[in-house]
Amino acid sequence: MIGILGRKLGMTQVFDESGRMFPVTVVEAGPCCVVQVKTREKDGYEAVKVGFSEVKKAKKVNKPLGGVFKKVGLNPYKMLREFPMGDVKVGEFVTVEKFKKGDLISVSGVTKGKGFQGVVKRHHYAGGPASHGSMFYRAPGSIGASSFPSRVWKNKGLPGHMGSERVTVKNLKVVDIRAEQNLLLILGAVPGSKGTYLEIRKEN
Repeated sequence: MIGILGRKLGMTQVFDESGRMFPVTVVEAGPCCVVQVKTREKDGYEAVKVGFSEVKKAKKVNKPLGGVFKKVGLNPYKMLREFPMGDVKVGEFVTVEKFKKGDLISVSGVTKGKGFQGVVKRHHYAGGPASHGSMFYRAPGSIGASSFPSRVWKNKGLPGHMGSERVTVKNLKVVDIRAEQNLLLILGAVPGSKGTYLEIRKEN
């Protein structure tokens, strides 16, 4: 598997040779430095730890994490993730050139936070009638019977915090790659707002 870290820059649109327009998300992907190579003999599994977005001030990194970077002689990075990749060494860089136009990828990120929301927005409840003196409009309605089960069922959709959760969108297509700018143009939308850090994996 090929994996890379990136940052969402926003959305725009591109046109193909026939003039059709496609909405794309622009992602600054890499370069990601290989910080550690884990082996089955030493760590119990095989993986490659990569870092993205270099930390400008070393004092902003805690001592345990700072020691990891100091041991391998690298600058600290804000984001660290592991991918099951092979044939790389500590200090090498993973770039967008690992991907090609037309690849199918999975993108993981934290969605936009929307605060405390009701059931209509959070769970798409229909609500009640909006006219003729109705007192029931955007309320959840009955949430359980009194005789049985005499309680509210677990996982019942109720008002609460919405968004700010990790989401993975699969089978997204790479529309274009601009290696000189470290940019990936991905068809459609990806999780998060502008500036959100993303994990991008090439699907087999």
